[in-house]
Amino acid sequence: MDSLERQPRPAVRTFSQLYSSTRRGARLARLLATDQLRTWGVPPDVAERTEVVVAELAANALFHGRVQGRDFRVALTHDPVAGSVLAEVTDARGTHVPLRAPTPGAEDESGRGLLLVTTLADAWGHAPCPPAGKTVWAVLTPRPPRP
Repeated sequence: MDSLERQPRPAVRTFSQLYSSTRRGARLARLLATDQLRTWGVPPDVAERTEVVVAELAANALFHGRVQGRDFRVALTHDPVAGSVLAEVTDARGTHVPLRAPTPGAEDESGRGLLLVTTLADAWGHAPCPPAGKTVWAVLTPRPPRP
């Protein structure tokens, strides 16, 4: 009788950090997320898209979710078997939820952040984070190479 040896499944990796609701905090969030993705050895395609998504969501947390004296959180979860990353940004303002707005015009000075998230992520959305905040999340998975 043959016995199959079960290989242990690599553990899901997580990272979570609070940042000040400032431009410097948003920049630091992007830089530390980038460093963490490289440390984990996330495939370049997924890592590069995740970096942009984290930067956009951190900027949104700063400009649309900021509450004086409250920080925002960036959390990353990497599944090494699937090669996927879940990026989450939690801010203190649950009343300002992200909307899938129409494509901004050429003259518009803002409104492209969530368009980038929609393009780069395989799925994204938001959920309430009691008592008063929200979490905006995005899932990024490996994509087949272009021919």
